[in-house]
Formats: sequence, structure tokens, C-alpha cells
Amino acid sequence: MLSRRKLLLELPLASVVAATAFRADAAGKSLTVGIAFPFTGADAEDAEKMKDGALLAIEEANAKGGVGGYRIKVLLLDNGTATAGQYDPAQAATNARKMVSDRSVVAAIGPQMSGSGKAMSPILSEGDLATITPSSTNPDITDPKFAAEFRPKGKAVYFRTVTTDAFQGPNMANYYARTLKAKSVYVLDDSGAYGVGMSNAFEQQARNDGVKVLGHDQLNPKEADYTTVLTKVKALNPEALYYGGVAEAGVKLVKQSYDILPKAIKGGGDGMYSSDVLKGAGFPAVAGWYATIAAPYVMDNPATGPWIKRFAAKFGKEPTGYSITAYDGALVILDAIRRVAASGKPVSRDAVREAIQTAHLKTLQGAVSFDQNGDIENRVVSVFKAIQDKKYPLDDPIHQFKYMGVAPQTS
Repeated sequence: MLSRRKLLLELPLASVVAATAFRADAAGKSLTVGIAFPFTGADAEDAEKMKDGALLAIEEANAKGGVGGYRIKVLLLDNGTATAGQYDPAQAATNARKMVSDRSVVAAIGPQMSGSGKAMSPILSEGDLATITPSSTNPDITDPKFAAEFRPKGKAVYFRTVTTDAFQGPNMANYYARTLKAKSVYVLDDSGAYGVGMSNAFEQQARNDGVKVLGHDQLNPKEADYTTVLTKVKALNPEALYYGGVAEAGVKLVKQSYDILPKAIKGGGDGMYSSDVLKGAGFPAVAGWYATIAAPYVMDNPATGPWIKRFAAKFGKEPTGYSITAYDGALVILDAIRRVAASGKPVSRDAVREAIQTAHLKTLQGAVSFDQNGDIENRVVSVFKAIQDKKYPLDDPIHQFKYMGVAPQTS
């Protein structure tokens, strides 16, 4: 039986899918795009906002008559489980197999987390099914050194509308060193693929920048109390703390470090630029935390304003930066379908993959194009600081995280 919460999450979308499917059947031609995010667990709210970004693009396309003569249906899958309390790589792998086995699915959007991406990518490769992630940043998945593991059939299938932690982690280390002038730092991660990769990349560049790294520990997301490790960190008197990870451990870390390390500079990656972190930790604990997103910040761009209004009117909530990258990812897929259909070729998975590979599309974040491995060619990392604005909901990242600028790239 589905939980009450899961029903509440799925019923509105089920209506959307049913309506879309009805129109598609009436038109006689339809294609399916899979969407896989963790709607159960610690990152569910941010997953919902990414899903909504992708859905908005698809619904807008269908409202204009579809794409290349096709109506677009959605196959929605939940990568989270109650057992994991967050994203679950095993469930993500199961969902990848579901998408591959459904021959109407020609492309996918997701996952949110890199641990899910590592589980999904080889399955998607075997099924010739391309996906575009709006937020998964671990560089290994698209690194040609690991191609045999993550894309065994050779061709890139894992595309991103965000840059990777090969830039996000090091660029934030540069920000700590050059902008915040931190002389020492203690590094923590949540033991997940994303968190470990992010924190290791940050640590290496921090050392390169001359910042003294006093230590590096892992947090168990299932544990409730991080007092022991934080007390050890306090004894070393670091100027700064850096956390690589997502909300399940991050919320507890924010709350407990507020009491134990009140004066330290604190920050993390895009796992901390999160409605779930804002809601779970709350102010004043989260105040002053720095976070990044692995994409340009365009919320203040006048051209983005109408889109934000459409999103808020449709879903009754404000988007996040990764709502935009999910919307942009959907635009790339829709454009790929359109170009394949216009060529007269069958709109197959492989043809759509090839069209995604050669994309050069103007989107909300600017022109999106990919290198041969599927990585976006724009490598901007944006930095934010949690500063409470009481005029807006406390879990609204747009207004509770103030944009601080672009993190310096390593020269």
C-alpha cells in the first residue's frame, strides 16, 4: 500500500500523465520521457521542484501541439526509499531497468544524486537510453577513464545541464581561500558518491591554495548525533568547515555545528542549496552557511522573470536553480526529438541520443551544448549564503540564499 505522503505526491502527477496520454492517444502518435528523482526521503522537496521544472517544459510543448508530430508522455519513477531515508542506488537501478524495458521511452531526465547515477548509467548504456541530469555532479560517471564501467556500449548516455564536482569542489575551495581568506579548514562528507567526490575535490584544491586541511571525516547519515566528531573538530580550532553531502546528514550537521562551532565559516556544495536543508535545520542555525550550484545563477535575469511566474502559478511554489536546469534538460530532449522527426528518421532512442550529443540550444541558463562525454561545456559555479528574509517562506531557496557571485576557477 502506498503511504499517504506518497499518494499526495503522485496523484497530481498521475492526473498530468493521464491527461497527456489521452491527448497523445487522440493524436495517434506519442513518445515517453522518463523522470527519475528521489521523491521519498530527505531530499524529496528539492526533487519535486526539479520534476516540476521538467514537467513544465513538457506540458508547454504539448499545449502547443506536441513535438515533431508527437505528444510527450511522462513515466515518473521514485529513486528514494523509506529504508534509505533518501536516494537509494538499488531503487535507481530498478527504475533504470523499467525505463529501458518500456520501448516508448526515448530519453530520460534525472537522476538527482550521483550515487543513483552510478547505478543507473551502465543500465542506460546497455539500453541505448540517454538521460540528462539537472543536478548530479560526480565526475566519474562521464570520465572516459571509467567508460567501461559507466557506459559499457561506448557512446555517452549520461548528459548534464550542470558542471561536475571536478569544478564545483575546487572552485569553492578557491572561494574559501581567495574570497573568504580562510587559512584552515576541516572537511566532512556523508559517505555517498556525491559527497565523497565533492569533498575530496575541495580538499585537494584547498591544499593547492595553501589552506591548511586539519582533517577529513565521514558522517553516517543514519546516525543522529555528530557531537563527537564536531567536538574533535572544535579542539583543532579551524577557521572553516566544509561539508560534501546532502540533506539527510546535512540537516543534523547544520543544527549541531551551530552550537559547537558557532564562529567557523561553514559551507558545502549544491547538496546544501536546498529547501530540505532550510526547512529541516531552520534559522538561525543555517544562517551564514555557504552553498553552491553547479550552474550559472539566472534568477535575477529579467528574461527569467516570466518563467518564474509561470512556474509559481502552476505549482504554487518558487523554483530552485535546479528547477531551471531540469527545465533546460527537458528543452534539450524536446529539441532533439524535434530535430530527429524533422530529418525524416524514425524517432528512436539512438537517434535522440545522437541529437542530444550535438545539441546547441538557447535555454534559460544560456546556450547548452555537451562535450563528447556528455558534460556541459559551461563550467560556471555559483556561490550563495543563507541570509534570512522574513518576507518569504523560510524554505524558499531563491529568497533565503543570497547570491554572492561566481566561484573563482583554477587558473
